[in-house]
Amino acid sequence: MSGYQLDLPGGQSVAIDEKGYLLDWRDWSPEVAEVMATADGVTLDDEHWAILEIFRGYFERYEIEPPMRALVRQAGEVLGDDKGSSRYLYQLFRDGPGTQACRYAGLPRPVSCV
Repeated sequence: MSGYQLDLPGGQSVAIDEKGYLLDWRDWSPEVAEVMATADGVTLDDEHWAILEIFRGYFERYEIEPPMRALVRQAGEVLGDDKGSSRYLYQLFRDGPGTQACRYAGLPRPVSCV
């Protein structure tokens, strides 16, 4: 178990690893995403939340974070063709949708980030 904690409003906290990923994805809440994003200087808007929902839905189905190709495809299907591109995703998550959005969505650290 890690000694790292993410402090949430109301005196709550959740366990995270040294890179800021939740140790247990079930500890996620919208407040977790907000605190993580705020620490990164990001304000989450409806477009961000839509991508986070895609991440979480994919993880719940397949128990793995979505690979970039699947994420782009689902973003296009759910949000429209104009949003189904890696360029769009990188505009929202400048540190990389596969890492930054994954962290905000409360998912385990992607294998490519180990």
